[in-house]
Amino acid sequence: MPPPSPRSLPESPIRLLSRSDLRACADLSEDRGWPRDEHRWGLLLSAGTAYGIESPEDEGILAACVVTSYGLDLAAIGMMLVAARHARQGLGMRLMRHVIEIHGSSPLSLYATAEGRPLYGTLGFRPVGTVERLVGHLRPGHVPDGRREPAPSGVLTRPARAADLRAIVDLDRKAFGADRDHVLARLPAFSDRFVVAEAMGELVGYAALWPSEETHVLGPLIAQQTSIAQLLVTSLAAATDRPLRVEIDDHHQELLGWLRENGLQAASTTTLMVRGCAELPGDRAIRFAPLTVATG
Repeated sequence: MPPPSPRSLPESPIRLLSRSDLRACADLSEDRGWPRDEHRWGLLLSAGTAYGIESPEDEGILAACVVTSYGLDLAAIGMMLVAARHARQGLGMRLMRHVIEIHGSSPLSLYATAEGRPLYGTLGFRPVGTVERLVGHLRPGHVPDGRREPAPSGVLTRPARAADLRAIVDLDRKAFGADRDHVLARLPAFSDRFVVAEAMGELVGYAALWPSEETHVLGPLIAQQTSIAQLLVTSLAAATDRPLRVEIDDHHQELLGWLRENGLQAASTTTLMVRGCAELPGDRAIRFAPLTVATG
């Protein structure tokens, strides 16, 4: 069956997606050469608001994206995908305009690939930073060396407990400048491993490890200083035999250098873009990695 003409595609309605669309969303990821990531789609479809354009010829979902709102302070757009066979036919622009119409009263953020960045620029998004993805096996047993600031005496990493949630939420709000409670509440069940860093009874960092195809993704990663971030990464890397995938804000060159020196290799770079605000809210100094970086 030939694909519908470009003229017919804009007539296809935009509708809300739900967990019943998980497989179709994963199919769309696979169609674009991304991991299927049904696990991640499940989280985003539960914690966010997803939109999709269906084919008028019963070809499934042709385009999709997810908006995760954090109160009135921020809405993050992710998983912006258009089926390869319908690329450059206006579907991405139409979907983004729909999202902006609904959520544009809040500051918006997204991570753009080089291919998607021009589209977002025409819609009022502007670049404010980059994120580097690294993949590989961290060399076991490595700890911060003498050239870098040592972790404060008494800092320990341990599995997160239910009693830690309030402190995690407080530190996360400082890092992101927004209320992400509904996402954080799902993180223990979503993650294969969820750890915190503690110093003299105070929570000074947290991080999670979750599965994606043949890798384990590390994120979020929030820490009061680089050496604490290193300890959290070391702890989580020791818990998996899979390659580790991390996506680190380019502001943290010290951590990026440490990861490269210890077995991880650069895989790709995405651009952080915002609309409706000068910068991403929160404290960039303690925000090393988000939960997930995914857009188009």
